[in-house]
This record gives sequence, C-alpha cells and structure tokens, in this order.
Amino acid sequence: MTKTHDLTTGSLTQHFLRLAVPAAIGMVFSTLYNVVDVFFAGMIGTDAQAGLAISFQAFMVFISIGFGLSAALTALVGNAIGAKKTANASTIAVQGLGFAIIASILLIGAALFISPYLLAFISVEGPYRAAGEAYLSILLFSLPGFIMGYGLNGLLQAQGDTVSMQYALIGAFFANIGLNPLLMFGIPGIWGGMGFDGIAAATVISQTGVMIFIGFRLLKSGLFGKKNLNDIVPDLALYRQILTQLLPTTFTMLVMFTAGFVVQFYLKKFGASAVAAYGVALRVEQLFLLPVFGLTGALLPIAAQNFGGNQPERVRMALLTCWKFGWIFMVLACPILYFAAPLLMRIFTSDPVVIEIGVSYLHVDGFILPIYMMMFAINSFLQALKKPIWTLLIGIYRQAFGVAFFSYIFVHIWEFGVSGVWYGIAISVLSGLILSLFIANRVAIPLIGGIFKRKVFR
Repeated sequence: MTKTHDLTTGSLTQHFLRLAVPAAIGMVFSTLYNVVDVFFAGMIGTDAQAGLAISFQAFMVFISIGFGLSAALTALVGNAIGAKKTANASTIAVQGLGFAIIASILLIGAALFISPYLLAFISVEGPYRAAGEAYLSILLFSLPGFIMGYGLNGLLQAQGDTVSMQYALIGAFFANIGLNPLLMFGIPGIWGGMGFDGIAAATVISQTGVMIFIGFRLLKSGLFGKKNLNDIVPDLALYRQILTQLLPTTFTMLVMFTAGFVVQFYLKKFGASAVAAYGVALRVEQLFLLPVFGLTGALLPIAAQNFGGNQPERVRMALLTCWKFGWIFMVLACPILYFAAPLLMRIFTSDPVVIEIGVSYLHVDGFILPIYMMMFAINSFLQALKKPIWTLLIGIYRQAFGVAFFSYIFVHIWEFGVSGVWYGIAISVLSGLILSLFIANRVAIPLIGGIFKRKVFR
C-alpha cells in the first residue's frame, strides 16, 4: 500500500490539517454543487425549489447506505492498517467493493417502489409534489454513483487519502455548472431541454463521473495488492463484519433523515414557502458546517488507526484536538451566519415570505452549530472505537423522538408557528449533546480510559 499514511505517529495537529483541509475543500464544492441546483431551481420558481427540497430529503434516505459503508470501511481497514495487517486490509477492501456493487443494485429497485410514499408523507398534493416526483424518478439512477463513490472513498480515507475525493468533488461541481443549464434549457434551435428534470439528469452524469474517478485512484493506491476478480466473491464472515459496522451508522443516518421528514411534516401545514425556505436555509447552513465535516471526517481515520495500533492516549487526544479546532472556527462562523442570514437567503430567492422564514431558521441555527460540531465528532470517535451502535441510539433520541416531541410542544401546544419547529430542533440538539457526552465517556473508559483524563499526550 504505497499511498498509505501512518497516522499512529507524528503530530496530531499536522495530521488533522493534512486530512481535514482537503476534505473540507471537497465538501465546499459538494455543498456548492447543491447550491447550484437550488439556484437553477429558483429560476423556475418557489414550487421547483420546494420540489427539490422534498425530493432531496427522500433521496438522502437511500444513500444512507453509502454513508454507512464509507464509515464501516474506513474503520475496518483503518484498524487493520494501524495494526500493520496489510493482507487483512486488502481482503476487507475487495469484499467492500463487492458489497457496494450488490447494495447499489438492490437500492435502485427498493427506491423506485418506496419513493412515492415518502414524498406523499412530507408534502401535500399539488405542483411542488408533482415536481418532486418527476425529479426524484430520474435522480434515483445516480444511486450507484453515490453508493460506490462513498464506499470506495472510505477505503481511500482509511489510508489517509482525503485529496482524491476533493479532486472528484471539484470536478463534479464544475461539470454541474455546465450540465444544469444545458440539460434544463437545451440547445436553441436543436433541443428544447428537460426543464426542472434536467437538474436531476445532471446529477446522474456528474456523480457517475465521481465514482469512476475515485475507483481509478483506489486502484493506483495499491490497497488491493495482488487480489483479483475471484476474490470479490462474497465472504459471508467479512460481510457480517462490514454489516456490523455499517448498519448502526446507516440507521443513524436514517434516523437523522427521519428528523428531516419530521420537520417537513410540520412545515407542510405552513405551505410551499416554508418548505422551500427550509430547503434553501439548509444549503446555507451546510456552507458554515464545511470545516466541521472536514474535521470530523479526518477524526475517523486518525482515531481508527491509533485505536488499531493500541495508542489509546492518541485516540483521546484526537477527539479533543478535533473539538479545539471546531470551536475556533465556530467562534468566527456563528456571528457571520446570524447577521448575514438575510443576504444569504436573497442570493437564492426573491420571494419575501421564503426569505423571512429562512432567516428565522438561520438565526436559531447560529446558536446550535457548535453543538452539531461536537456531536459529529463524537459519532466519528465511536465509529473509530468500533462501537457505532451508540451513535444509533443517540440519533434515535435526538433526531426521531427529540425533534418530533419538542416540535410538537412548540408548534401545537405553545403555538409558536413555524419558528416552533426551529426551537424544537434546537432543544433536541442540545439535549442530544448532553446524552452523547455521557455515553461516549462511558464507552471510552474500558477502551482508552475515558475522554476527560488529565494526562496530556505530547
């Protein structure tokens, strides 16, 4: 494995900078990719933006397998690399590739059947639901690109490579800028284009390109060693290992997306403007979380390799270092988000009602971004310790029960209106952090001595 980086020695700060910066840059372009979609949907109207919001929410349910597979392969292969078991790492990688192929095929079939019911749950019948249904029917064919891309990238991350996905996402962003107007509006005098559905077709093409590029980079990494196609035949024992790591993370993501469905369920009573405002505001929020995604994404391979290499103090300090850098960024980002919210919303829509509702969300969101940062880090930490089941249990409380329960209180009992949904989210996030800290420390005590030790690694 000539491209593998040893994360069990050297400065943790330097490892974070080397891994987090490329990952964050990649996430910048990934988010800008979605921003471009929102911008072009806004050229059509509020119903198109609302349709994009609900279809994206449903689509994320299906690609949750990709997130889980990426985290599972990063943890398993990272542990093997940290323990210097290169042959085992290669075997897991090949089996992970086969797993991703099978999962992609099965997901397309399941998604075509389930997606109409998901959209019906979070929307009312009308123009924006019709737009979402047509859009999603095309978008589903990008599933192999997402699932395979995430899974293969997990193998690269386990080796300390976050640069390859950065390059892929930058390329996808620029491709999307060109493909969106081309497929939406066509070529004058030759082809009339696909309208709103062209945004979905652009995603299918660009994400397939991401998958191909990541696969090419993985082949060059040497991780597969001397394995051949015969080694891709499913090994049930290894599939069980992958599923053991994958399912808790996947269900955690599903629970997170369930929170989105709960939010959309409450918002639909306030009309298409509220649904569109939430969709736009989420894209704005993601821009401010990008460094956090980079940091917490870097934490997983760093902590996984050190845990596999029996370096408990470095595992603990990796989490604390992640938090330290996260808080430094949040001190700068949160005031900007709060005061610039109206300007940021106006970039994507001229509808005054959409702007007003979106700003109300971002004003609440500006206070809870640091809490998101700490919880995302805890999720990566527990995954690296090969205890992902706890992330699922935390997610069930915060994103299923918490959002539904507190939003109900603020919206239906205290009648706060649409702002009640935002307050419900905030209370569930805050209480979720308290639960996360308690659980993570208890899980860490027998494995690395706990999170809050006084001993400092040098």
